[in-house]
Amino acid sequence: MGDTPDIRYTPEALRAFTRDVFLAAGLEDAKATAVAHYLVEADLLGHTTHGLALAGWYLQSIADGVMTRAGEPEIVSDRGPAIAWRGRRLPGAWLTSEAVKLACERAATFGTATITIADSHHIGCLAAYLTIATDRGYMVSIASSSPSGAQVAPYGGRKGVYTPNPVAHGIPTPDDPILIDISASITTVNMAQRLVREGRQYEYEWLLDEQGNPSRDPRVIERGGTLLPAGGLDHGQKGYGMALHVEAFTQGLAGYGRVDAPKGTNAAVTVQVFDPDAFGGRDAFLRQTGWLASACRENPPRPGVQRVRLPGENGLTRKRAAASDGVSLASGILSSLVAKAEALGVIPPSPL
Repeated sequence: MGDTPDIRYTPEALRAFTRDVFLAAGLEDAKATAVAHYLVEADLLGHTTHGLALAGWYLQSIADGVMTRAGEPEIVSDRGPAIAWRGRRLPGAWLTSEAVKLACERAATFGTATITIADSHHIGCLAAYLTIATDRGYMVSIASSSPSGAQVAPYGGRKGVYTPNPVAHGIPTPDDPILIDISASITTVNMAQRLVREGRQYEYEWLLDEQGNPSRDPRVIERGGTLLPAGGLDHGQKGYGMALHVEAFTQGLAGYGRVDAPKGTNAAVTVQVFDPDAFGGRDAFLRQTGWLASACRENPPRPGVQRVRLPGENGLTRKRAAASDGVSLASGILSSLVAKAEALGVIPPSPL
């Protein structure tokens, strides 16, 4: 099964294949459908380390009993616009997408809604969930951390305390939404692992080795090294501050995190949705975001830059192109997944 750029698959074929694989592995229908949809969505948007590259790991989590196959989250608290779930290690793609949908429903009544999820399984690419809200004209923010991980050291330190702690924001405009997906570290563990598999190093010193020295070698993570916070050695206090906020915003509000020392793959998630009509009004909101988007796009580019883009612009362009031209996957991703699929009796997808 090919994974080269000249071999492409329709998004529908990849989603159907992945859904069938996770159904065969034991996930309930809704869970398997969500995992398949949002893994493929990540690949369509260009977030390839958080797309189908994660499928093999997820399947192993199911086999090992780390990912819960069925059921609902525990409702810890529900005050209308403020909700807390205990995720019971259910699939993160399902929990997160359901949380965004519910937050949209509650925002229609209350103007805004916040949902925290404790003890979810890994949630993948945050940007993949944003259009659930922006398609309805709502602004959305999602943050995630992993209480059982510790690959990023606090600024000035050399021992890992927290994870890359990503945040994502979906901002409606009169045209395409602005889709922001950033993390409190310069790079991610998944990217480091990919570079290790491919025998490559980073182009820049984005890590610290176990002694606290700057490094380009992704293997330092395996020896106790850490990812540098966003801003690096120069302005890493910015990523450090962002990470601390995400820790409190997710684990703190959810009431479950590092102090509880959870074992195995898990995530803490917070979703916030805003209905502009409950604030200054939808038309006024779009007037502001439309001006901002235009001002950025029309900004004169510096030397060497063709034009100024908005966050998410390239991803949405890739997604539209994939609808007609198909999508290719990074080397080794599909072939590895096909081997697992065949063991489960699932037929591989046919390329275009």
